Amino acid sequence: MWRKVSAILVPTLIAIGILAYMLWRVWDDLMVVIVHAHPLYLALAVLVCTLAWIMRGWRYRAILGGLAVRIGLTFSTACIFLSQTANLIVPARLGDLVRIFILKHEGLATYSQGVSSFIVERIFDVVTIAFLGLLALPFVIGTPEWFLPLIAVPIVAGAAFIFLLLLMGDRHSENKYLSIIYGMLAEIRTTSLNLAAFLVFGISSIGIWLVDILVCVVVVLMFGESIPFMVVVLAIVIGNLVKAVPITPGGIGTYEFALAVTFELAGMAPATATVIAVIDHLIKNMVTLAGGIGSLYYFGDWSVNLMKRSFREGLSREEMREP
Repeated sequence: MWRKVSAILVPTLIAIGILAYMLWRVWDDLMVVIVHAHPLYLALAVLVCTLAWIMRGWRYRAILGGLAVRIGLTFSTACIFLSQTANLIVPARLGDLVRIFILKHEGLATYSQGVSSFIVERIFDVVTIAFLGLLALPFVIGTPEWFLPLIAVPIVAGAAFIFLLLLMGDRHSENKYLSIIYGMLAEIRTTSLNLAAFLVFGISSIGIWLVDILVCVVVVLMFGESIPFMVVVLAIVIGNLVKAVPITPGGIGTYEFALAVTFELAGMAPATATVIAVIDHLIKNMVTLAGGIGSLYYFGDWSVNLMKRSFREGLSREEMREP
């Protein structure tokens, strides 16, 4: 019982601790910054953030289409919303399991196809954001030495994974677990390693992240700040790459810290950098939460039990085996 509680409690306490420290160190200046904010930008940031989620739903629909799974845009967007809402609550990105159960429950995809779909999504997400960071890095002076390896590792890992897919070819095994792995690798290869898919997933991923970056640009403008676009790009890149390490649920705390550090390197006042980082992530999480609640109504009562089941059990080895 204690292990289950601590698995959620400890990361949550870490997130609260990081945020508390960030706010405490600039508390005297924080209220002054907030008073001078332009609230109309808040509505614009929410609209832009919502657009990013719809684009994510469109891309996920295209990924599933490559696996011969046909769903509508509303369904795919609701899947994304629900799984990401779960990731705000549970650590280690276990919320991704929710969409696998949804697809299986609706008889649309096997567990293997569900896993393959979000692996493809994650690869394009991480490699794309790292690539944008690589482009932005030369435009920001005085970045810490650890920025470059943080950006380079996902790109190298993505290239290595593509090489692995090409090297593996069509393999089969009598071992049921190896058979599952080979099957998923074949699905990922079929879905993503062709020119049309690479262009669609690649271009849409760039568009998604540029819109995500635009949310932060709007927040920067909301507080009357003027900062180079490439600095915002690099801040979002570093924030999301740090967030990809599942230390806290939804990267809360670590994401804000990374953004604030990057903004401060560009000469922004610590209080302003902190409040922009916090508000940016808060907007994105609130839109995610609102979309997740709407998705529960869209899918119906069974989705609530489905989320509970995914947290409690995860995907067992027996469930992953397809007849």
